[in-house]
Amino acid sequence: MRIAVVGLGKIGLPLAVQFARKGYEVIGADINVETVDLIKGATEPFPGEHLLQEYLTEVVTSGILTATTDTSAAVSVSDVVVVAVPLFVDEEAAPDFRAMDAAATAIGRGLRRGALISFETTLPVGTTRKRLAPMLETESGLVAGRDIFIAFSPERVFTGRVFEDLRRYPKLVGGTNPASAERAVEFYEAVLDFDPRADLERENGVWDLGSAEAAELAKLAETTYRDVNIGLANQFARYADRVGLDIYNVIEACNSQPFSHIHQPGVAVGGHCIPVYPRLYLWNDPEASIVRTAREANSEMPAYAVSVLNSALNGMQGKRVAILGAAYRGGVRETAFSGVFPVVDEVSKRGGIAAVHDPMYTEDEIRALGLEPFRQSEPARGAIIQTAHEEYRNWGAVDIPGIEVLVDGRRIARDELWAPARVVALGRPG
Repeated sequence: MRIAVVGLGKIGLPLAVQFARKGYEVIGADINVETVDLIKGATEPFPGEHLLQEYLTEVVTSGILTATTDTSAAVSVSDVVVVAVPLFVDEEAAPDFRAMDAAATAIGRGLRRGALISFETTLPVGTTRKRLAPMLETESGLVAGRDIFIAFSPERVFTGRVFEDLRRYPKLVGGTNPASAERAVEFYEAVLDFDPRADLERENGVWDLGSAEAAELAKLAETTYRDVNIGLANQFARYADRVGLDIYNVIEACNSQPFSHIHQPGVAVGGHCIPVYPRLYLWNDPEASIVRTAREANSEMPAYAVSVLNSALNGMQGKRVAILGAAYRGGVRETAFSGVFPVVDEVSKRGGIAAVHDPMYTEDEIRALGLEPFRQSEPARGAIIQTAHEEYRNWGAVDIPGIEVLVDGRRIARDELWAPARVVALGRPG
């Protein structure tokens, strides 16, 4: 079995490496020439994925993984095509299918009879069957479900721990017909290994959900759940601030009962997934008022965090404010939909002077993001922890001379290190 992986980003490349490490010949395809050249040289294009460099060196050196910019050529010699091309969205997270359509067109032109095509990119419900399958048929001249087999199987991994998560979570699949589902199950059972999970009602492994639409909805539902849960936690936190309670103690107490799973409040919800996929769900189901309300609640948190700091400083006009963290998540070098941008905008609206620090970015890289860099040990009157980088657990008043108030947007600060500054966590008045 020869496998083509189309899209060699933070999901596609680890998948290609995983398949190769199981002994299958893999051809990775990507339109980015620099990415392809780096992979050919056994160099990871995006450092930070655990074990990726080690495994990439192994499979490239052995010749079992190669890379190309010619998608159609890679597909033409492959029995299975796994698609991990990004679905771009606008500022409101409405889908922009241009990249996915271009990939489907290139894939269709190279397809051979009997091939399995599995889409792993998160998609609105119905996209695999109604949009992508017809494109593959048109370009290839082959009939879906008879000549070619099409499935949807969502990626369910976290950047930074992809190989671990591939073993930990069931692999969900859904075919456009039973024959496609059967092929997809056989494929993923061959290329993945699964850790035993006593907490699951059925054995960990490849789970056929019965249709491509069910698998599409499963990915949207599990990520939308997280956004809704965080939105609820954020509303609890804002109420706790008003009445002077510590919401973290309350949440810990609630979650001691097995039917409560309240998430943690925070300054922002960022990344490619949680702020985006609820919008894709709303694109399918615009009447989902709970989803819309939660998304709005989470979108308001950066401005709320700044308002808390503004009140504690008795206004921030002309005052320097350090924003700790540009990345959307701790330990990840990525700023997609990061809360840093609305936080900086809100500080500026209130007359403050925002400067951003992030241990994973150079000062020039921070400037390239349109942000003013902040150097450790520079003075500032206030600060907001926007990203839960481990480094910030050890920061304190000595790192920001003159600081009066810290808003801990991720509840990682050690209060004793910040004395005599006032420390305020969202949902826990200082």
